[in-house]
Amino acid sequence: MPGSGEALQFGPDGAELHAAALSEDETRRIEPALAGLSAAAGHRLARLDDIADLLTATGPIGRIAAAHIGATARPVRAILFDKSAGANWSLALHQDRTIAVRARNDFPGFGPWTVKAGIPHVEPPHEFTARMATLRVHLDDVDESNAPLLILPGSHRLGRLTTGPLDDLAGHHEPVACHARRGDIWAYATAIIHGSDSSRDPARSRRVLQLDYSPDELPGGLNWHFVSG
Repeated sequence: MPGSGEALQFGPDGAELHAAALSEDETRRIEPALAGLSAAAGHRLARLDDIADLLTATGPIGRIAAAHIGATARPVRAILFDKSAGANWSLALHQDRTIAVRARNDFPGFGPWTVKAGIPHVEPPHEFTARMATLRVHLDDVDESNAPLLILPGSHRLGRLTTGPLDDLAGHHEPVACHARRGDIWAYATAIIHGSDSSRDPARSRRVLQLDYSPDELPGGLNWHFVSG
């Protein structure tokens, strides 16, 4: 059984729980913006105008990213996840290495390219993802029964991991489960090794708005896919 992650800190461990980061009123504001979206394996969003003020570096969500990666932090990707009886996937431990952009524009050091849900994705030099933070905004309680995020603390400091070293790391370390309550926000280093099991109770809703934040502009005419307002 994975351990509990409530005592983790962003700097040394690569993940940190911000309990009750959102009030109930703020949490309710998010729900209409996501209503009706299919989240079978993650619904990628191009913008969230109705809650843009929550996402800025001075808003209740964005200021958490700013506290970890600097005042220039801004949201650059947004995905809705909702595991359910009809969409109950699992995801092996892995490292996120690609970013979402508006259009392909070849530039030295950026590649290979892929397309996910019709959106161009590219792998940037590792230093870009190493400076990023990912926030998981919980719209439902999450515990061991409905597929919490699993992470390997400290793995964000190991650089870009290829398949062999990643598999070896995952095979020798017990992941930590990131339990949460509605209104909590988990912040983790985007480069951390993470995954999740399928839900053991798929009748329970497990809605998560996941936001990647970066302090950087992209070079070579590349533009981040997500627009926050």
